[in-house]
Amino acid sequence: QVQLVESGGGSVQAGGSLRLSCAVSGYTYCRGWFRQAPGKERERVATIYTDNGRTNYADSVKGRFTISQDNAKNTLYLQMNSLNPEDTAMYYCAAEISYLHCLRVEYNYWGQGTQVTVSS
Repeated sequence: QVQLVESGGGSVQAGGSLRLSCAVSGYTYCRGWFRQAPGKERERVATIYTDNGRTNYADSVKGRFTISQDNAKNTLYLQMNSLNPEDTAMYYCAAEISYLHCLRVEYNYWGQGTQVTVSS
């Protein structure tokens, strides 16, 4: 059974940085960070493949956000730089045990979410 627990959200001014963490247990093929703002659809922000560390990013965060995992692969990170108010959302880490959904939003295992608020 895959379990995920996020931490690290909070409030920051535009231009600032935050790092989100997600403790992961159980086998995973890929992990991802997602976000959902009020009234908007859930968006896949970044994906990392567990075995080889290959990454994929949404165009909206390329060059600003970095997804990574520690050497033991027990913790997933999202480093967010140059934040702007449009990045305000609930952020979720998620995982999949099959390659089929890795670049989509329909992951099967989810954390509880952590709020990120960016003020102008």
